[in-house]
Formats: sequence, structure tokens, C-alpha cells
Amino acid sequence: MSLAYERLQVNLEKLKLNTISTILDSYLEIAAKEERSILEILDHLMEEERRAKNAYAIEHKMRFAGFPMRKTLDEFDFKFQPSIDKKVIQELATLRFLYNNENVVFLGPPGVGKTHLAVAIGIEAINAGHTVYFVNASTMVERLKSAVRKENLDEKLRNYAKFKLIILDEVGYLPFDTEGAHCLFQLVSKRYERSSMMFTSNKSYGEWGQIFQDQVIAAAVLDRILHHCTTVNIKGESYRLKDRKKYGLMETKEK
Repeated sequence: MSLAYERLQVNLEKLKLNTISTILDSYLEIAAKEERSILEILDHLMEEERRAKNAYAIEHKMRFAGFPMRKTLDEFDFKFQPSIDKKVIQELATLRFLYNNENVVFLGPPGVGKTHLAVAIGIEAINAGHTVYFVNASTMVERLKSAVRKENLDEKLRNYAKFKLIILDEVGYLPFDTEGAHCLFQLVSKRYERSSMMFTSNKSYGEWGQIFQDQVIAAAVLDRILHHCTTVNIKGESYRLKDRKKYGLMETKEK
């Protein structure tokens, strides 16, 4: 019996079944007292191992995603932003858009919750087992431009193609130069109808020509983004301004 126990522990270590190894002794005592069957014991131990590995995988994907913060949809104040149709957000949270390789764009002025919603849906995607990459739009463009200079843009685009969802935050806060605009066009084209992208922007679609400093490139990018896309246009007040008013840090206009 001692030899079998030792061999079991060695095999658990070799197979990296660390959770089973940790809980084995205590659970076997409980199982013996409750006269559980061998099948029930194996089922419980394997289920605990699966849960632990799944939690580890999710946490690894969360760190790799690069979210600037962790936000959930439950934390979003829909009452403060009545311009948002909550049913649309709930539909996005089902991740149907992801399975259909569709895109999502959040438009609105600074501080209205665009990034919060993008992160929250990205976290929903990770919890469902998908890979997500969050990055500031200007940072992404600089990385792509760097890849061009190193003559490995195709390899860079293939690496980004591994993510089921890429979230480009703050499109429009800084304009792209010609090279950057062409790089972003290639990224969008590479993912077109193959995988999903999500964008947040403080500019309306009519102003994207200013972002790309080229109406033709802007039109080509938007054509691919909007072909299969859900647009959420947020017209409410900034959360940050709300908090400043709450603590008396700025004057409010008299009605």
C-alpha cells in the first residue's frame, strides 16, 4: 500500500496534477468516512484539478491580455449613461460577435465608459476561453512601424492573428502618419472576416479621415471594420467630471 501511494505521488508530480497531489490525503480521509465509491473519488479529484487548471489558464490569459485595469459589466453604471442600450451590451456579452468574426466600436467623448465596456467584454471573452489582446491604438501603430523597419511585419501580423479578439483603445486621440495608417490598414485587412476587433474612439466615423490623414485609407479601413460591426455611440457625461462635481472640485452650471 505504501509503495502504491508513493508511486501515485510520483506520477501525480510527473503529470503535473498538482491540485490532486495537494488535496489527496485529506480528501481520501473524508471519502473513507463517507464510504464514497472509487468512481466518486476519481470524479471529485479530477474535477478539482480541472477547475484549478482552468483558473490558472484564465489568470495567465488575463495577464497576457494587457488590460489597463480589470472592470466588469456589473460595475458599469448604465443609469448614468442612458444613451446606451443595455440590451446591446448584454448581447455583446454573449460573445456571439466573436464567434461570427464581427467587430465592435465604442464611440463617444472622453470619460464616458468606452474603455470600461471594452475591457469588461474582453474579460468575458477570456473567461469563455478565448485569447484577447488590449493595446492603445498609437502603441500598436508604433509597434507595426517598428516591424516594418525590421522587415518582419508579416511575422508580426501573424502573431497578432493568434488572438481571437484585439482591442484597440483610444483611436483618434493622436493622428497616424502615412506609414502608420498603412500599417493599421494591413492589420485590419489581415483580420477581416477571420477574427474580431474592438475599437474605442472619441471621433465620429466622419472624422476618421483626420485620424488617418488620408480619406482613401480611412474609407478602406472603415469599409472592413463596419462590414460586420456593432457600433455603440455613447453621448453621456464623463464619469470623471461626475466625480469631480461630487467632491466639489468644479463648478456646475446653474439651470
